Amino acid sequence: MREDRCDVLVVGGGLGGVAAALAAARRGYGVVLTEATDWIGGQLTTQGVPPDEHPWIEEFGCTRGYRALRDGIRAYYRRNYPLTAAAAADPRFNPGNGRVSRICHEPRVAVAVLEEMLAPYRAARRIRLLTRHEPVAVGRDGDRITSVSLRDAAGEVVEIAAAYTVDATELGDLLELGAVEHVTGAESAAETGEPHALDGEAEPLDQQAVSWCFALEHRPGEEHVIDRPRDYAFWRDHQADFWPGPQLNWAEINPWDLTEHRRALFEDSSGRPDGFGLWDFRRILARANFAESAGLGDVTLVNWAHIDYWLGPVVGVQPEERERHLESARQLSRSFLYWMQTEAPTADGGAGYPGLRLRPDVLGTSDGLAKAPYVRESRRIQAEFTVTENHVGARAREPLVGAEVFADTVGIGSYRIDLHPSTGGKRGPRTFVDIETWPFQIPLGALLPVRVDNLLPAAKNIGTTHLTNGCYRLHPIEWNIGEVAGTLAAHCLDTGLIPRQIRARADRLAEFQRLLAADGVELAWPREVRGLKQYY
Repeated sequence: MREDRCDVLVVGGGLGGVAAALAAARRGYGVVLTEATDWIGGQLTTQGVPPDEHPWIEEFGCTRGYRALRDGIRAYYRRNYPLTAAAAADPRFNPGNGRVSRICHEPRVAVAVLEEMLAPYRAARRIRLLTRHEPVAVGRDGDRITSVSLRDAAGEVVEIAAAYTVDATELGDLLELGAVEHVTGAESAAETGEPHALDGEAEPLDQQAVSWCFALEHRPGEEHVIDRPRDYAFWRDHQADFWPGPQLNWAEINPWDLTEHRRALFEDSSGRPDGFGLWDFRRILARANFAESAGLGDVTLVNWAHIDYWLGPVVGVQPEERERHLESARQLSRSFLYWMQTEAPTADGGAGYPGLRLRPDVLGTSDGLAKAPYVRESRRIQAEFTVTENHVGARAREPLVGAEVFADTVGIGSYRIDLHPSTGGKRGPRTFVDIETWPFQIPLGALLPVRVDNLLPAAKNIGTTHLTNGCYRLHPIEWNIGEVAGTLAAHCLDTGLIPRQIRARADRLAEFQRLLAADGVELAWPREVRGLKQYY
């Protein structure tokens, strides 16, 4: 086993991990950034999910670093793609014209831009990037993490010691490996006091569905039907008690009111969708934005509720069970594609779109599915402070207007409490939970484990509940959390303090908040926005 050391070890190369690495390196510290796959970017790239953001993202409501990422993506297209005159002149150019985001784009473009952001620090050896490295063990000495052991693709193990360790893994892996106090699944109302928490006992195995995304283009008149998936018969007939018909179906549930909605793949000839046009919802390349000579066509990213896998959890279970559920999620995605190609009702009364073709190149894989499943929920630290529905939920806070104001704010975010169907634990799968929220702040206390001194979370593993994870899990918020974690690690190395000492004293907290603000971290919403419910 090899040994290595650094000032700050960041395990997990998702958005939070990259932001943490950049923040620590910017302050002069040596960082090792590790990633289990061969791409950095996490939910934006390896999981293939265009950014879910709030309505004000173009003007404010994110850190300077996250805005640099968004600006960099647009600049990449302007430098390298033959845009139409209209697209080139649009300051808010959206490569895919997707409805889910103001900047739907190809995952590999985000990888390229993130690599550009890391480049000067890698050249200076302030950041060393280790891809295809998976954490397998955590060393502890009392209340401190001493090292993390990681196994590479060849099976070799490196043990890396660091003064501070940042857990930016997609499932909060270091919390389990290091026996750091954490929770999984859904809490009970008796525990949290949340109006929408579970009645009765908590359900640690009640976790949001994972989804295995894939990219498609449509080539009418051509035949690109995949082999019939092994589990196709099961998924064609499977129906949850809350789902309108079999899961392989254009119908789905509207999460806002739990009514049935009829969907369609494409808009009809009048340009109006039949219920809802899925194709352009997460479209990541729109042919209309590019010169005809380029030969670029539409590419859409399939991350629709039809591929949500809710038949079992992926944390808190044995590795064999986790792998079984992940393989079943892959089978569901392939089965939905096969159904669309062969049996799906079409607008002209026919069946199937055989011209739907997987685009494995878009996701950097051989089979056309994303490198990793889209994970909506992970292990969460037991934190000095836990954000609940009562801090951010619009109905839960009536008659008050606005989310809780946190004295220890280290950033802001805004999204509805948006829970996809969940595994349900002993109770069995249950449907969407969707709750209005106020634009909210990120409290420093939610980033501090109750006991361990030098481990910081930088993804979906902060001190939220099952419910509030649903509004703190989005792209710009994860970046903000990671940027704070990296800055906090560096500030602690500068001062000799530990994170909880910074939060405990008003003068130290104010100094840290000034550092964040100087780096472009917004700490509060403008007054005119703070009292607006998040409908988007």
